[in-house]
Amino acid sequence: MNENEKNAIHLPFFGIPQLLPYLKPYGVLMIVMIIMGLVGTAMDIIIPQFQMYAINNFIANETTNGIVYFLLLYILVIVVQTLSNMISTYLASKAELYVGRDLKQKSFEHLQTLSFSYYNRNSVGYIHARVMSDTNRIGTLISWELMDAVWNSSYVIGALGAMLAIDLRLGLLILAIIPLAALLSWMFQKKFVTLHRQIREENSKITGLFSEGISGADAIKTLTVEDKVGKEFSEQTNRMKTVSVRSAKRRALFTSTLSFLSYTALALVLWRGGIVSYEGMMKIGALSVFMSYATGIMAPMQWVVNSISALVMAQVNIERFTSLMNTKSDVSDSPEVIEKYGDTLNPKCENWEEIRGDIEFEDVSFKYPDGEEMVLENFNLKVPQGANIAIVGETGAGKSTLVNLVCRFFEPTKGRILIDGKDARERSQQWLHSNIGYVLQTPHLFSGSIRENMLYGRPDATDADIMNALKIVSADKIVDRLPDGLDSQVGEGGGMMSTGEKQLISFARAILSDPKILILDEATSSVDTETEKLVQDAIGSVIKGRTSFIIAHRLSTVVDANVILAVRDGKIVESGSHRELMNKKEYYYSLYKRQFEDEAIEKIEKI
Repeated sequence: MNENEKNAIHLPFFGIPQLLPYLKPYGVLMIVMIIMGLVGTAMDIIIPQFQMYAINNFIANETTNGIVYFLLLYILVIVVQTLSNMISTYLASKAELYVGRDLKQKSFEHLQTLSFSYYNRNSVGYIHARVMSDTNRIGTLISWELMDAVWNSSYVIGALGAMLAIDLRLGLLILAIIPLAALLSWMFQKKFVTLHRQIREENSKITGLFSEGISGADAIKTLTVEDKVGKEFSEQTNRMKTVSVRSAKRRALFTSTLSFLSYTALALVLWRGGIVSYEGMMKIGALSVFMSYATGIMAPMQWVVNSISALVMAQVNIERFTSLMNTKSDVSDSPEVIEKYGDTLNPKCENWEEIRGDIEFEDVSFKYPDGEEMVLENFNLKVPQGANIAIVGETGAGKSTLVNLVCRFFEPTKGRILIDGKDARERSQQWLHSNIGYVLQTPHLFSGSIRENMLYGRPDATDADIMNALKIVSADKIVDRLPDGLDSQVGEGGGMMSTGEKQLISFARAILSDPKILILDEATSSVDTETEKLVQDAIGSVIKGRTSFIIAHRLSTVVDANVILAVRDGKIVESGSHRELMNKKEYYYSLYKRQFEDEAIEKIEKI
């Protein structure tokens, strides 16, 4: 079970109060919806009275006197009932769509404010279920299920009141099953919650496996593990089936037991009512309408009890949604910073200062939120504006840690990072991020055209600006050979382009934004040797005047860096210029020598 769900608590009143801030904009709509539902129910209660009147006055007395007024009044009641049902149904549909849309929007916006650690802890399937499944369930709950609750509960109350007025003893006999139904519901509801939570968790895992199966289709086929992946998916769906069947059995037992109680009471009423009517203590019309109410009350009464179970199960969805919305980012701006600079979704760009790019690590110690060992301890480093810092090390050594701290994707455990002489936490994250160009080792392109992807770097850029940025990294050749040029579609996640093409366009997008700080995370690892040479030449001109951090795959490309940081087992073990580190003949020296030898062997093998 997910960490957030393990820590989830049972919310008071099924968690409905926690949803009120999100429902507030639709308060008037929901009140009108409820009123219309009550009006419709009132008409449902009144209609059987026409039946009693007709039997006792027209049929029993064999007369039609007053039938015209009777019919007109009956038609009026039917019209009011129809209109109220139409309006309440329309408003319920509107509430479901609007609230579902708002909850999705709010949860998606909140996800944009969370730090990297949240995404490290939670799977794609889990997050997807929060944004889609849970919000849909909540939207249904506060619209149709709320409307059903109004219709059915008010009908039960109204019908019981009418039956008690017609015959007190028979009414009390029907009323007696309500405590039994409530006790039955209380006995079953706790198990329902547990089973439903398990079902939702298993469903999240299925969503995650399904997502991985699609996004990792290439790897699955090249590794020929279709059978293994298929078996894992089958096992997961079987676990889902097992829990679902168990829940269905419990619900069937619950519903059957409740139905038995309900119809046993109805049989007793029919038996006792027949005796009372035979003895002349109740008119046949009164008995007829009483049985109409008694028969009609059974389905709503079952629904009322079932709705408690449904509401309890929906509490799981509410818990998970509110848990997401209450999740605080590990990296956040102070209220004072937000007041001055704005937040992620509402930046106050007019208050943003110009950035030079001076960066200083001041006694910085850091460990990951889910880690135990310090990655950095009392680390100090001054990076003047325009300096070039290279970070090298073996694969998996933790080279990205330093740049993650510079970008404020994580906060230092101890110490501080200064940007232009000021603690980075005294400025907004958005201010910093807007001045950073980050080329990821695994590039990502958004669905759409090349032009649309480039405009993410600078929305006001012209086609000439875009082509110039593409040309700097030799990506203009990609555009030239495509029939639609900048309007060529890249596909979901850039799936219609090769990894190297995606990386070049991602690089050009970062350059287009004209950042003061440039971070290249093995930016040439997915391009061919010829293109790599062109990109390296471009890097030389692009980083001039910019503070840059280059996570290097080939050490030969960073020999001119001002400072080289050698990372081993997640820690910086050496720092200095290329010459200084080579003279020390320690870790960096061994890395460089080994890679030089490997490259020499590759050249010989090609010959």
